[in-house]
Amino acid sequence: MKHFLMLFIQSVSGRRGRWITLAMWILLAGVLSSVFPNVNKVTDNGAKNLPATAMSEQAEKIAKEKFPSNAGTPLLLVWYRDRGLTGQDYAVIGQVYKHLDANPLAVQKSIPPFGKLPPQALQASASKDGTSIVTPVFMEKGASTEELSDSQKELKSYIADQTSKDVFDKKLDESGLHVRFTGPAAIATDATALFSKADVTLLIATVLIVLILLILLYRSPILALVPLICVGFAYGVTGPILGALAKDGIITVDSQAVSIMTVLLFGAGTDYCLFLVSKYREHLLTEADTKKALRLAIQDSGGAIFVSAMTVVVSLCTLLLAEFGSFHRFGVPFSLSIFIMGITSLTLLPALLAILGRVSFFPFIPRTEEMLLAREAKKGKKLRRPAAHGKLSVGLGKLVVRKPLTVILVSAIALGGLAFFAPKAQYTQNLLESFPKDMPSREGFTLMTQHFSPGDLAPVQVIVNTEGKELQLKQQVSALPFVASVTDPVPSTENKNYVSLNVVLKQDPYAEESVATIPKISERVSQYLKASGVESKDHYWIGGETSKVYDTEQVIDRDTGIIVPVVIGIISLLLLVYLRSIVATVYLIATVLLSYFSALGAGWLIIHYGLDMPAMSGSIPLYAFVFLVALGEDYNIFMISSIWKKKRRQPHAEAIAGGVSETSSVITSAGLILAGTFAVLATLPIQVLVQFGIVTAIGVLLDTFVVRPLLVPALTAVLGRYAFWPGKLWRKQEEKQLGL
Repeated sequence: MKHFLMLFIQSVSGRRGRWITLAMWILLAGVLSSVFPNVNKVTDNGAKNLPATAMSEQAEKIAKEKFPSNAGTPLLLVWYRDRGLTGQDYAVIGQVYKHLDANPLAVQKSIPPFGKLPPQALQASASKDGTSIVTPVFMEKGASTEELSDSQKELKSYIADQTSKDVFDKKLDESGLHVRFTGPAAIATDATALFSKADVTLLIATVLIVLILLILLYRSPILALVPLICVGFAYGVTGPILGALAKDGIITVDSQAVSIMTVLLFGAGTDYCLFLVSKYREHLLTEADTKKALRLAIQDSGGAIFVSAMTVVVSLCTLLLAEFGSFHRFGVPFSLSIFIMGITSLTLLPALLAILGRVSFFPFIPRTEEMLLAREAKKGKKLRRPAAHGKLSVGLGKLVVRKPLTVILVSAIALGGLAFFAPKAQYTQNLLESFPKDMPSREGFTLMTQHFSPGDLAPVQVIVNTEGKELQLKQQVSALPFVASVTDPVPSTENKNYVSLNVVLKQDPYAEESVATIPKISERVSQYLKASGVESKDHYWIGGETSKVYDTEQVIDRDTGIIVPVVIGIISLLLLVYLRSIVATVYLIATVLLSYFSALGAGWLIIHYGLDMPAMSGSIPLYAFVFLVALGEDYNIFMISSIWKKKRRQPHAEAIAGGVSETSSVITSAGLILAGTFAVLATLPIQVLVQFGIVTAIGVLLDTFVVRPLLVPALTAVLGRYAFWPGKLWRKQEEKQLGL
């Protein structure tokens, strides 16, 4: 590492090296952007989340093979009038389907013959209260989201001409006819449109929040722009590389991954830049030669930045172990973006600082004592000496070594109190609940749940290979107390041994009570098949939306059980190699885990009681864990490395106080920026991102203001020389200083 840094220092700090480095980054970003598409252009929001081995996925595959249907992807048209649909409304529905029959949409597959039915026949399919009816239009299964969107716009335009322009836009509590598009086709297009708007909003908001915080914290417009320039180049390189990989089918990237990647780049990327900038400013106060000051800054912080970045990269790579598609799709974009950002902060940032010199900090330029004396002689007045560390930073350093046990006790009570609420959090896998309540497809689905039997919306499909035996499947499943009704078994046209029946549940098919019925249905079918002399293994399948939610919960539990210990193991190994201390590794990992559970508990309090959300997305715990543990160790490494270096020439207490004083201001600045960028996610209209942003921002703030400046150094102070065990070097030096 040391030889690598020295070679690097010589390459970027020289007169030619800095300009060559800048030119190479400009050329690299320009070439990649012109040759490959940006990742935003090749996202796939329809990619599967469940593995092929999941029961619901197998059921879907068997259903396509044994019960082929030419229906296509359903677009559901929900027609609603609060005082009951009128004869004119049914006439309009018939006219719409006559039009679709004569002028099919571009990706229209088939439609029911509603255009040929009298209004009375349509009325028979309405809800019991007569306020609603759902009519489908089946689209081509291979149609792109853009094609589906264009077809829906065309259909909306025609319906608006037949009724009024506000049937799609006015609020549902207003009188008159309302029309909402829902179902898989509408949900896909609404989600894509939502993420498209969110991407632009997110990018602008993230840039603004980072820029404002940098100006407020460092009071330098130039210094505020330098990290943003570095992040911009990292984004300009990462986007096309991911775009090329996605275009060739090597990886799959969805809009959610791109949104979080943007936040991660700006937040973590700015942090890495600030770690180096703070050291550079510190050395400029004692070193007149800016090139030498930059070299010293890189020597002091380069190793910590490199290890921090690699810790995050490797931790995020563990998401590739996931079977759940959404987790797996995050692995490459997140780890690649941090890897490139780490390289940027160790190459492009020093080059820019070398070019700008002290001007980077204008108007509060750091100068040596000699430089200040010369300026005083020239101006004839005494100038203010900038302090290397603020009074608050120095005070924190003294506090943690004077009263470490008190600091530990107060910190533990505060964090433990928040962590107490983590197990009380409720989770859901309902996709629609992640979207805004006023999103048209969600409003349409809500109307269906309110005016039709909940179980009818998404029945459970049971497929059985009977091996030619006469089975009483309907009677067996109907006897279950949570079942409302069961259809008669339908034999396969491809193989008569296969039969399919739909099970309508009494509860909402997405509710946790309904999801819990899937293993009970499976057990009943399995036991009955065995009793009937049919081998139950690979002879029955349970599909449908409720089954998919159940499988999702099982897969996420499996991924969490694998990824969590792997992340802890990898970070522990990296810390052990870098710090060469088993004790330090243990308590650094322990503090990060405590911070994570505290963030989860605090997040639940805000999300549930503050925002009135009944549950969090089931993916939040693992998302938050990987990010908070990896990013939390960033700050650990930066601060502990400062203490470790001071320990070489100072007594234990002085090294801790100095390390806290030296790093607390930059960690506070970095933490505020990182928390601010993640908090931007809470402004988006997508609940899963809102929840993730809240939990992660809270976790970063707890790390910034409690764990890093207080709890960790206090533990280090209490443990004394044992904090470095089994590092023989530190123990011998401590004994020598103490005269032992």
